[in-house]
Amino acid sequence: MITLTYQFRLKLNRQQTQEVEHILTVCKSVYNYALAERKAWYNSRKSLVDRCSLFAEYIIPANAPYPSYNNQAKNLTIAKKTNPDLKSVNAQVLQQTLKTLDKAFSDMKSKGYGFPRFKKQMKSFVFPAMLKNCLAEGRIKLPQLGWLRIKQSRDYPTGFEPKQARIVKKASGYYLMIAFQSKESCPSAPVGKVSLGIDAGIESFIATDRGELIKAPKFLLKAQSKLKLLQRLLKHKIKGSNNWLKLQNKIAKIHEKVTNTRRDWHFKLANYLCDLTDNIFVEDINFVSWSRGIVRKQSLDSGIGQFINEILPYICWKRSKFYLKVDKNGTSQECSNCGNHTGKKHLGERVHNCQYCSYTAPRDVVSAEVIRNRGLIAVGHTVSKNAYGDVLTGIRQGNLLNLVKCL
Repeated sequence: MITLTYQFRLKLNRQQTQEVEHILTVCKSVYNYALAERKAWYNSRKSLVDRCSLFAEYIIPANAPYPSYNNQAKNLTIAKKTNPDLKSVNAQVLQQTLKTLDKAFSDMKSKGYGFPRFKKQMKSFVFPAMLKNCLAEGRIKLPQLGWLRIKQSRDYPTGFEPKQARIVKKASGYYLMIAFQSKESCPSAPVGKVSLGIDAGIESFIATDRGELIKAPKFLLKAQSKLKLLQRLLKHKIKGSNNWLKLQNKIAKIHEKVTNTRRDWHFKLANYLCDLTDNIFVEDINFVSWSRGIVRKQSLDSGIGQFINEILPYICWKRSKFYLKVDKNGTSQECSNCGNHTGKKHLGERVHNCQYCSYTAPRDVVSAEVIRNRGLIAVGHTVSKNAYGDVLTGIRQGNLLNLVKCL
C-alpha cells in the first residue's frame, strides 16, 4: 500500500476563514479540557490514601475510571447535545483532536517525551474521512466546509484515492494537505552496483567517499539581522495589541521562509546524491543528542537530522535507490585503506593519517569510505579494493552482525 501526501494552498474568502478559525478554536478548547481532565486524574492519585497533598487538587473518587480516549470520546458525544460550539464542529474532527492527545500520552510513556502541555493555539485539524467525488479542478470538497478553492500547483495522482485531509495554518496563509492512498504494493529497491557512503558532520554538512565536502548554507544566520531588529521592536509593543500581532506575523513569516529554503535545498541535494549512485549508506546517528550538545545551533540550523532520516530516505524510495543505515561506532577511528584501528581523534584533528599504511585523507572522507565498506558488507558485496588480508576494509570480523540497521 502506497501513501502520498500533497500540499496545496487554500484560497479562502472571509466567511470560510472565520469558519476555519472557529474550528481551530473549538479544537483547542477540546484538547485543553481533555488534557486538564487527565492531569487532574493523575494529580488526585499522587498522594497516598492516608495523606493530603501539599497543593490543592481535585477530589476524584477512587473508583473513577481513567479518562482514556474511549471515555473522553463518549463524554464528547454527550456534551455535543447541549454545547452549541461543539455541535457546530464536525464530530470526527473533534475525535481526531482527542486521538492527538492520546498519542501524546502514549509517546510520553514509550518514547520518554515530556508531559503534554496546554496549547495556546491550534495550528491544524484533520478530516479523517473524505467525501465521494470531492476532487475537482482547482477545488476540493470537505465535510462541513463544502467546496474550497485551492492553488493547484500539480495534478492529482492517478490511481490513488483521497483518504484524509488536514488544514494547516501558517504565517503565510492556510494550506491543505491531502493523503492519497493506493492498494498496490511498492517493492523495495534492489541493491545496485554503484555505492556511495555519506558521513554527516558539522564543519561540512555531509562528506562522501568520493572526496566531496558539501557545506550547508547558513539559513538562519542570514535572516538573523532581520529577526533581531523585529524582535527588538516587538519588545516595546503592548502584548496582544494589533501592532504586536503584526510584528509576530512578520517574524513567523521569516521563520517560515527559512524553513522552506532549507527544505528545498535538502531535496535538491538528495536528488543530486541519487544521480551519482545506486546504493546510499549512512550512519545510524541519534541527532536528538546533537541538538542538545555543543553543536546544537549548527545542527539545528543545517537540519541534518531531517535530511538523513526523512528527506533522503524518501527521495531514495521515490527514485528506486537502495538506502541503508550502518553502525556509527568507530567510523573515525578506523582506516578505510587497511582496516586498522588508528585511535580516537580530537575534534580539531581534521586529517586522517594512518600509522600503519600511511594513508592520508580528510577525516570526514575516510569516515564516509568506512561507512561505504560497512554497507557493502551488510548487503553481501565484497570490497575488492584495498583488501587487507582476510579482513575486509573498514570492518572487523567480530562486529559483522552489529553493522546494519535496515529501514
